[in-house]
Amino acid sequence: MSKLLRAYDRSRVPLYIQVASVLRTRIQSGQWGAGDKISTLEELEREFQVARVTVRQAVDLLREEGLLQARQGLGTFVSKKAHDRHAVKLATNWKSLIESLKGNVPRRLSIDEQAATPMLGADDGTAADGYVKLQSVQYRNDDPYSVANIFLAREVFALDPAHFRERAALVAIDDLSEVTLRDAHQTLTIGSADPDIADLLKIPLGAPTVEAHCVLIDDRGITIYVGDIIYRSDAIKLQIDLLDGRPATKVRAPAQPKVAVRQPKVARAK
Repeated sequence: MSKLLRAYDRSRVPLYIQVASVLRTRIQSGQWGAGDKISTLEELEREFQVARVTVRQAVDLLREEGLLQARQGLGTFVSKKAHDRHAVKLATNWKSLIESLKGNVPRRLSIDEQAATPMLGADDGTAADGYVKLQSVQYRNDDPYSVANIFLAREVFALDPAHFRERAALVAIDDLSEVTLRDAHQTLTIGSADPDIADLLKIPLGAPTVEAHCVLIDDRGITIYVGDIIYRSDAIKLQIDLLDGRPATKVRAPAQPKVAVRQPKVARAK
């Protein structure tokens, strides 16, 4: 059995979705540019070692997503829309996170003002007396790129309900002078789309996602915010400043140890 067939066997995802995922990556990485003609069905069949019907299903899926378009008698081409989606940069510090969310108007799906207490980890502070759950979808260029499920301490929500209903919750918290944060941490994991997420983000079932779990704890040790934001993987970019904003410095080689060399004594002629 070839390495490719063994890779197929390790996944429970249908074959055509696995093939579509590879083709989608080629488009999003620029390997296949807008307007490029992709490989024929016969070539893809040989490359992926799958049946013709599997390749056709994969190509049809990407056509439904708007990434490919068929031209009768000419073949299948990468559509312009495939490269119109701008990646959202995932922030790695509080300031850049707030700046990235300003001007973002979430499309609210639901607000539950009597939500259950979210699950908290060992380092996630103490639960508040009550929480409000906010669910929304974030859009860019009319394309959905993330689904947010936010648990907000009820006392914090009560400080400015209209603000929290209309804007991103983190931006609203940053604007509140009554709130002082003691800790804010975020964890990123790779996941896959379940039926609800696939429907909201307009992606295939099982498509890769990036899941951000964010927790804010105030100066009393109370967990005032727990957010789970699920991003479609083709719409985000994680960029980290490895120098943390400091100017570049040269890496100097270690100084060579000084070795004392004694000159041999020369006997003088008498």
